[in-house]
Amino acid sequence: MAGKYTKEMNEQKASDKNNNQVEFRIAKLNQVWEKAIRMQLAPVRLSELHSDLKIQEKDELQWKKLKAEGMDEDGEREAKLRRNFNIILAKYGMDGKKDTRTLDSNRLKDHDVKEGDTFDDPRLDKLWNKAKTSGKFSDEELQTLQREFLHHKDRINEYNIVMDTVSRTEEIHKNVISPLEGDTKEHVLHQKHSDLKQRMRDLNQGFERLRKITHEGYSADSEFKEPRVIELWEMAKRSNLSEDELDSLKEELGHFETKVEKHQHYQEQLELSHQKLKHVEALGDKDHIMRNKEKYNTLAEKAREMGYKMKKHLQDLTNKISRNGLQHNEL
Repeated sequence: MAGKYTKEMNEQKASDKNNNQVEFRIAKLNQVWEKAIRMQLAPVRLSELHSDLKIQEKDELQWKKLKAEGMDEDGEREAKLRRNFNIILAKYGMDGKKDTRTLDSNRLKDHDVKEGDTFDDPRLDKLWNKAKTSGKFSDEELQTLQREFLHHKDRINEYNIVMDTVSRTEEIHKNVISPLEGDTKEHVLHQKHSDLKQRMRDLNQGFERLRKITHEGYSADSEFKEPRVIELWEMAKRSNLSEDELDSLKEELGHFETKVEKHQHYQEQLELSHQKLKHVEALGDKDHIMRNKEKYNTLAEKAREMGYKMKKHLQDLTNKISRNGLQHNEL
């Protein structure tokens, strides 16, 4: 049955009730996708959204199957799915509100943006400027470090999004009348607060790592370069994995890092192809436009496919590590 689900998702296009081909098997995900196309999201952002929606689709279909078998009685997985969906909406600016998170004074960032700020966070900006002028890093190491800083900035944004969804749920929670429903919502809120606490712990550990690297430079035996892979490796080293399990995981993380790099390569190619297409469209040669459009569409498809595989692998690795004594966040 599980094979049937993944096979259908990966190999066939979904159809709606009128037998029209659609991108996803779940109506609300198609609505988000269609809205993103109308909003004319940048190609790489659109590709990233597609991968996130594909992961959401896989998780929701798995949950429906579990629910049909009488599992998830406390609604914990359902609440997590809803939370992840809300995070996707907020992440791509589709939650129907202006993005005030970066200006909100009770959030992690409580300063005015100044000229020269790179990461919208005073602690990160200060560290980055220190790293740039320290002379400890080669140009290549600085690029790697900058990716780590940007990854940490994304983590802060995700934390603020989850914080917003928790605040909104608490507002709704205050208006609950039924005691039974109240108990359920209390449980869901507890889950959300646990998630927030874990995200905050992860942020603090991530920042400490950046601080350490800025002061000491990269060690000669740095295992990985990609921020997501480094984060997983640090998480694994703090878990209850045995030496053999860590060695095995290290090898798998090496394969995963290759996948991440390949995905980034396709994203760069997609961006270049989009720029070329715009240039060709401005010139107006129909044959030339057609050829470039075909190339662009092929690259877009490939970037989405690679993005899904990469995020699925990330999810599997995160779950594998978390089962060995660690809480985790999935986004």
